[in-house]
Amino acid sequence: MGKATGTDRGRELSPAQCDALLNTLKARFEQHAQRHSGVPWAKVLARLKANAAKLWSLNEMERTGGEPDVVGHDKKTGEYIFYDCSPETPKGRTSVCYDREGLDSRKEHKPKNNAIDMATAMGVALLTEAQYRELQTLGEFDTRTSSWVDTPDDIRKLGGALFCDRRFGHVFVYHNGAQSYYAVRGFRGSLRV
Repeated sequence: MGKATGTDRGRELSPAQCDALLNTLKARFEQHAQRHSGVPWAKVLARLKANAAKLWSLNEMERTGGEPDVVGHDKKTGEYIFYDCSPETPKGRTSVCYDREGLDSRKEHKPKNNAIDMATAMGVALLTEAQYRELQTLGEFDTRTSSWVDTPDDIRKLGGALFCDRRFGHVFVYHNGAQSYYAVRGFRGSLRV
């Protein structure tokens, strides 16, 4: 297993946690082969075992209900791309506003956290709108929930933030104030390993 160093301290799983996570990831990988056609598990496993900090991030994705799975392979870098593939937005990441600025702007009824800070703490990135649409080609996600997506700076500077969902057989992109939050809105992450 790759060793964590420097800023990765405290972000390393025990051997038992690693084994449990790898078994979960392998089972999901095999169950949903259509998400990563032609990608061999042995190569994904080798990358995972060499990246303890990334394993920790995947465990955070799993722990919060994201059900991460391989959705692509970057042939230039050799990295495997994981997205949260839970049918609905991850339950352990709901009721959050978009970012710290949005959270700080609330005068009352503040949520406990925000999507950007949570993603950063987990070592993942919010899906972009394009990545969200790509995910939706692999199945039907967020049919009863919604997920914040990475919002372009020009929209965010005006106080807005974007979220997506799937309704009526279509993927929709909407906007809210970045300070808003809902019990059925969370965020989906991506991670390159």
